[in-house]
Amino acid sequence: MTRVPCMEAVVAVLESEGVDTVFGIPGAAILPLYAALQHSSIRHVTVRHEEGGTHAADGWARVTGNVGVCVGTSGPAGTNMITGLYTAMADSVPIICVTGQAAASKLHQEAFQAVDIVEIARPVTKWAVQLKEPAQAPWVFREAFRIARSGRPGPVLIDLPIDVQRGTCLYDRTVDAPLPVEMPRPLPAAVRRAVDMLGEARRPIILAGGGVIVAEAADELRALAEHLQVPVQVTLMGKGAFPEDHPLFAGMAGIQTQTRWGNAAFLESDLVLAVGARFGDRHTGDLDVYRKGRRFIHVDIEPTQFGRVFEPDLGVFGHAQPVLAEMVTEARSRTTARAPGKWVRRVGELRRTMARRDDFDDVPIKPPRVFRELNAFYPQDTTFVTAIGLYQIWSGQFQTTYLPRRYLVCGQAGPLGWEVPAAMGVKCAHPERQVVAVVGDYSFQFLMEEVAVAAQYRIPFVIVMINNEYLGLIRQAEIPYGMNYAVDLHYGEGGIDHVKAMESFGCPARRVELPGDLREALAWATAEAARERLPVLVEVMVEREANAAMGPSLDAIKEFEPLPELVTVDWSD
Repeated sequence: MTRVPCMEAVVAVLESEGVDTVFGIPGAAILPLYAALQHSSIRHVTVRHEEGGTHAADGWARVTGNVGVCVGTSGPAGTNMITGLYTAMADSVPIICVTGQAAASKLHQEAFQAVDIVEIARPVTKWAVQLKEPAQAPWVFREAFRIARSGRPGPVLIDLPIDVQRGTCLYDRTVDAPLPVEMPRPLPAAVRRAVDMLGEARRPIILAGGGVIVAEAADELRALAEHLQVPVQVTLMGKGAFPEDHPLFAGMAGIQTQTRWGNAAFLESDLVLAVGARFGDRHTGDLDVYRKGRRFIHVDIEPTQFGRVFEPDLGVFGHAQPVLAEMVTEARSRTTARAPGKWVRRVGELRRTMARRDDFDDVPIKPPRVFRELNAFYPQDTTFVTAIGLYQIWSGQFQTTYLPRRYLVCGQAGPLGWEVPAAMGVKCAHPERQVVAVVGDYSFQFLMEEVAVAAQYRIPFVIVMINNEYLGLIRQAEIPYGMNYAVDLHYGEGGIDHVKAMESFGCPARRVELPGDLREALAWATAEAARERLPVLVEVMVEREANAAMGPSLDAIKEFEPLPELVTVDWSD
C-alpha cells in the first residue's frame, strides 16, 4: 500500500464508481478535495447555488441509474443542499452530497460556518456521516455508494472537516473496487401466489411505479403483460416503464396526473399488481374508493412499504427485476401466451372514447395544445424534465412517454426550480440526447441563475415555459375558499421579461402567443440549441384561467362528463 493524501483516495473511489461529472461550488473548507479533483478524469461543473448542484446531480443520477455527486463547502452550502437531499430521498434517487466542515477541534466553539450538517441532514438521507479519521476516507465513500444504491435507493451526505481532509491514508486503487449491492430475490411461494391471483382475476391490471425504472425491469414488465395480456398502468414516477402507444397501456389513475380513461379502467379492475409503487396520496386519493372491489399485490424492495398506506392482500419482497422475471417464468410454465380478451378490448374502448381534447385553436393558447405539439414534434427518445405545479399536472395528463429514464419529474417533494439544473445534469450525462425542460414561469425564477452555468459550459437544451402569469395552481386551490389572494406576479410594468432575462445570459429566447406558431418555435429552439450549444427558451403564453382536472379520488371534475358506472360484468373470455 502507498500512503497518499486521503482526498486523492476519495477521488480514486469516485472514478471507479463511475462518476464522470461532479456539480458543486468550491469554498475554503472543501479545498483539499478540490485539489485532488483537479488532477482526475472527473469533470467539475461550477453551479451558482448548492441547491442547483444537488438537482443537477439528481438529474444525472436519474438518467444514468448511477450515483450523482454534488460538492459544497461548510455552513450554508450544506444547508442549501437540504432541499435537494429531500427531493432525492422522496423519489428514491441515489446521490451523494459532500460538504466541507470546520476543523474538528473547532466544532464546539461556534466557529465560522460550522454547523452540525449531519444532524440537519439525517431525516432526509439514508445515511449522514462525518469523516473522523483520514484512514477511513476511501471506505466511508465506498459505503456511501453502496448505501445509496442498495434497497430503495436514496441520498447520502458526507461531511469532511478540513483537518481530516488534509490527512493521509494507505490506499492502492488496484486492489479496491465498488462494494457489492444485494439484489434480493423473491420467495418462490410468493411468486406462485402472485401468479395464482393474476390467473383468478377477471379484470387485472399491472401498476408500474418508479421502482420498475430504478430496477431496469421494463423488459420483464412488458414480457409478463404480453404473455398474460394484462393491461398496464403507470404512476407519475413510473412514466416510461411501459410504452404509452402499446395496445396494453391502460393510462394513469389518480387525482391530478391522470387520464380519464385510466381512472375508468382502474375503477373497473378487480386486481392490481403494483410493482415498485408507493401508493402516494396524489395517486390514490380516497383510499375507500381506491381499494373498493379490488385486491392488491404489492411488490417492493423495501419491506416496510407493505402496509404503510394500506394493507395489501399479498406483499412480495424483492428487487423488481428478478420478481417480474420469475413471474414471467412461472406464467409461461402454466400457460401459452394469451390472445387479447374482452378486458383488453374494454380498456381499448375506454381509451378511444374518454381521451381529453388537445387540439384547441383558442387564443390565448390552451395548455393541452402545447403538449400536443411537444408530442408531435419531438421523437420518442427525447428526455423530458419537468417539476411541480399546473404544468406538471398537464404534462402527466397529456405527454406521451415510451422509454425508461426519458421522463424525469420531481414527484413527491416537488421543489420549484428543479427543472433547469436537472436538465443540465441529464445533458452532462448524455450529451447526445435531445433534452427538453418543461417549466412554469414561477418555478423558472427559483433557480434561473443555473442558466448561466449551462451557457458557460455550453450545455444545450430546450426550455419550454408554460406562462400563465401567476401562481395558477395556488389560485385554483383557493377557488373553493372563495379566494384569489396574493397569487398575481405582476407581469406588467416592473415584471420579469423572460426573453430578455435569457438574452442577458447570452441565450436565445422567443415568446409564442398563437397556437399555430408553436411547432415552428420548437423547431427554431431545437436548431438554435444544437447550433449555439446553449439553452434556448420558448415562452408560451397560455390561458390565464386554465385549470387542471383535479377533484375527488379517481373522478373527473364537473367540467367533464362523469365517469361511467362501475362495470361489474366479467370482461374475461
